[in-house]
Amino acid sequence: MKHLPDSTARMLALEALRSGTIASLAMMPFGLLFKWVGLRVGHYGPKVGEALFGHHPDPWMPVLLLAQHFVIGWLSALPLLMFWLWRAPRAIRLGDGLLYGLGYYLAVNALALPWLFGDAFPWQLGWRTIYPSLVVHLVFGVSIALTARMFGFFRFARR
Repeated sequence: MKHLPDSTARMLALEALRSGTIASLAMMPFGLLFKWVGLRVGHYGPKVGEALFGHHPDPWMPVLLLAQHFVIGWLSALPLLMFWLWRAPRAIRLGDGLLYGLGYYLAVNALALPWLFGDAFPWQLGWRTIYPSLVVHLVFGVSIALTARMFGFFRFARR
């Protein structure tokens, strides 16, 4: 297995923190809007949080869930950033971010989490269950692409 040089690993970690934080923030207004109009979004955040931390009374559980949201955002930014390091693009494309958001939604929110928690799959519940979560994950992926491109992340990829 090939190891990343320390400087590349450090740059990758910093970019995951930066892009993951911005993407985690960018998806929140969409999620809040969908929740406000009565649609299902953010369904697995509390379930994962309770599995990890147990149940805590307010105000601690919302604080833990917010921290969890950002940690998941940082970790979720890494695969896309590592893909760009490996592929060494001349420019980061928004399409990559869209595909990543779609793939993340399908693999994690539509398959893995429902299976893990014994829930119905989104397609069994209908479009009103699918599209809010899909939209916030597309926003997440596009946000990573925009922020990584804006900060010149692609220049660090090996040619």
